[in-house]
Amino acid sequence: MIAPLAFVIGLSMAKEAMEDSRRFIQDMKVNMRKARVHKGDGVFGPKPWMKLRVGDVVKVEKDKFFPVDLLLVSSSYEDGICYVETMNLDGETNLKVKRALEVTLSLDDDMSFKDFTGKISCEDPNSNLYTFVGNLEYDRQIYPLDPSQILLRDSKLKNTAYIYGVVIFTGHDSKVMQNGTQSPSKRSRVEKQMDKIIYILFCLLVLISLISSVGFGLNTRFQMPQWWYVQPNKIADLHDPSNPFSSAFLHWITALILYGYLIPISLYVSIEVVKVLQAMFINKDTHMYDEESGTPAQARTSNLNEELGQVDTILSDKTGTLTCNQMDFLKCSIAGKAYGTRFSEVELAAARQMALNVDNQVFESTPKSGVHVSEIELETVVTCKDKKYQKPPINGFSFEDSRLMHGNWSKEPNADVILLFFRILAICHTAIPEAKEKTGGFTYEAESPDEGAFLIAAREFGLEFCKRTQSSVFVRERYPSSKKPIERGYKILNVLDFTSKRKRMSVIVQDKDGQLFLFCKGADSIIFDRLSKNGRMYEETTTKHLKDYGEGGLRTLALAYRKLEEVEYFAWNNEFIKAKTSIGGDREAMLGKVSDLMERDLILVGATAVEDKPQKGVPQCIDKLAQAGLKIWVLTGDKLETAINIGFSCSLLRQGMKQICITSLNVDTSAQNSIKDNIVMQITNASQMIKLEKDPHAAFALIIDEKTLSYALEDDLKHEFLNLAVVCASVICCRVSPKQKALVTRLVKQGTGKVTLAIGDGANDVGMIQEADIGVGISGVEGMQAVMASDFAIAQFRFLERLLVVHGHWCYKKIAQMICYFFYKNIAFGLTLFYFEALASFSGQSIYDDLYMLLFNVILTSLPVISLGVFKQDVSSEICLQAPDNLLKFSELLKSRAHHVEECWTITWIHIYKFANPIVQPALQGL
Repeated sequence: MIAPLAFVIGLSMAKEAMEDSRRFIQDMKVNMRKARVHKGDGVFGPKPWMKLRVGDVVKVEKDKFFPVDLLLVSSSYEDGICYVETMNLDGETNLKVKRALEVTLSLDDDMSFKDFTGKISCEDPNSNLYTFVGNLEYDRQIYPLDPSQILLRDSKLKNTAYIYGVVIFTGHDSKVMQNGTQSPSKRSRVEKQMDKIIYILFCLLVLISLISSVGFGLNTRFQMPQWWYVQPNKIADLHDPSNPFSSAFLHWITALILYGYLIPISLYVSIEVVKVLQAMFINKDTHMYDEESGTPAQARTSNLNEELGQVDTILSDKTGTLTCNQMDFLKCSIAGKAYGTRFSEVELAAARQMALNVDNQVFESTPKSGVHVSEIELETVVTCKDKKYQKPPINGFSFEDSRLMHGNWSKEPNADVILLFFRILAICHTAIPEAKEKTGGFTYEAESPDEGAFLIAAREFGLEFCKRTQSSVFVRERYPSSKKPIERGYKILNVLDFTSKRKRMSVIVQDKDGQLFLFCKGADSIIFDRLSKNGRMYEETTTKHLKDYGEGGLRTLALAYRKLEEVEYFAWNNEFIKAKTSIGGDREAMLGKVSDLMERDLILVGATAVEDKPQKGVPQCIDKLAQAGLKIWVLTGDKLETAINIGFSCSLLRQGMKQICITSLNVDTSAQNSIKDNIVMQITNASQMIKLEKDPHAAFALIIDEKTLSYALEDDLKHEFLNLAVVCASVICCRVSPKQKALVTRLVKQGTGKVTLAIGDGANDVGMIQEADIGVGISGVEGMQAVMASDFAIAQFRFLERLLVVHGHWCYKKIAQMICYFFYKNIAFGLTLFYFEALASFSGQSIYDDLYMLLFNVILTSLPVISLGVFKQDVSSEICLQAPDNLLKFSELLKSRAHHVEECWTITWIHIYKFANPIVQPALQGL
């Protein structure tokens, strides 16, 4: 008995150790990455990340990740700025600008740190990514620190040759690690249910062993003295008629061992073998192999294969998971005139749906018709009109309109306004050009993907941004009248940075003639409020175009400008410099107030519309998963408007779907109670609206922002929020921190009691991936942190459809059937021994040979079931993908908590009736 048990447990331990070792090796690869650290006397040398200590001076070079949380001391720029990509932290692709303190700007080379000493006092480690409180004591002076000087671990240095920083927090004290959750030990629900059945079988084992012991005790007391032909030579405790209670107890132990085959110890090892082989099939599935990156699917743990077939809710990141992280300039409105003939993904999806509806009507009226009207209409919708201007696609530029391309814009009625529009695109930004040696062109490192798309659009229209210095930008302007481009320089006097609160960005420039301009771009609602009376000429038509672009799922910005007088500018600039050099917590507020004074009396030029394209196959994948009855939540760090646009382009939000927006934007933020009361009222009203909805087919989408979500996750409100969310077809949470992602996942998992799946591709998704029942990591452009924390890894979101609908269905059904069969054959085997015992005076004699009994569980009855669990396919993958709604019905049947117990025990009692009635039927005949 011990040998098979040790074999089974040993195999399980070996399998778990193998999977854990892989994770350990990946962790060590990260821990052993090298960072350049000050060794002393101005010498920097390599040191593993895991050995960095607080107070070390670290040098980080371009395109490298920050190994710890650092205080920025200086950079390769004279003014101490650096550009940081925080995609791993908040999912945002735009670059953040960090600034060193002026007092440390002189520490800009290795030797300057030879005698560098200082003292940093700061807050304790915490999970808040956006705040930091501390001060630097340097050269007998104390300087306040704020988040603009802090470089967080797992963010990346961009557009900057190098930076020097002092280590503040390391390892688990760093903010990104503080946002993580403890890695849980995950077990599937089938295994947990299987454990309950094992407990029941153990109770049955004890019961029949007790019955056997009582029978043996009675036989020993009353019948054994008459059995002269089996009398032992020496009466022992086991056969002592004078002490039947001792005999019964000793026989109870014998019976426990004899009937122990009721407990299928080989079941666990058989399931382990089957799951490992199922995982190999997932890894080798060519339909989930990404040819572009050469990345296959990977089942990083095989414990959760069958959970894939029970998923009820999917919680997904947006950036890099649903979208490509690539903005395409698609349309624009200039001087009240719309340009751009191509259609967005949302518009194409709507056109296809309309065509499908028309197609069905035509089919019903003229079923024998060879050509359908809808096909012709759809072809008309998606075909480009300007075929002679078609050329290879350009990343970031999908614009098509012959009126603006190839210099034809100069023939338009408002050519001067169009030229101004192009100049704003080429000048109003903070990007840095990088020359390409092979082609002679430029690539742009921009703070946001929108800026990159604008610069590419300006280049294609004829104004190429080619150079930036500390104080100027240079643009090569191509005109139809001249063969060679003209390089113009513009002096950058001030940059009024974009913030989520301001929702706009401006630059003040001076051209070669000395004329001062303010170029501004931002959200249309913000820009329109700042227009002068004479600057509203195109407002009405531009508003209409912006509405059309928004319905098409496009991200929009309005562009405006203003001419400045020197006297006015210099007076304002003095106030701006005072605000910029002020020290204190209200510095940002002062800058915003002074900037607002200049961004007035603007003249509207036009608007842009860019598309953040979903990854290939994402809309279709989400449609199929929705057909299968899965609820999809998107947890993103993006702002509300952006998330809504992406929701449309990914088919998460559909035309006709009723949106419920719960925000705190229009609430007085001075009173905390009033904010919470308002949120409670919004949730209550939304729940009431859904209850009163008369249309049974109405679909609702819930959209909630960060601040509202923080209140909604509080103990006294989270259940009301969850009750509202679960009745909505789609849920979008905006501006969500990594910790909030994990808390939302926990709320859904615990509140609904159903299987949740979290999918993401960045370090900011690790918390929710670990918290969910199943974590799926996407091996994309945001590093490997999500993959390392995941249970399954895929290269594209679209592969999730096959992973759930095909492999999830197969694995779940095969494991369920396999478990039922194992219990059936072990109960049959164990009870047969019990029936024989009734005919053998409960003597403890086995009906089978010992070797056969030993091999019965481990080999003879395991291999056929293992083959069934690995190879059987009740339906083909094509049927799975074509009819996910049919699989939902089967999944609901299996999801019944008592399903496995009921089926096993139904079989058991049929078996008992068959063999025990009549009890006198010979055991061998029954076998």
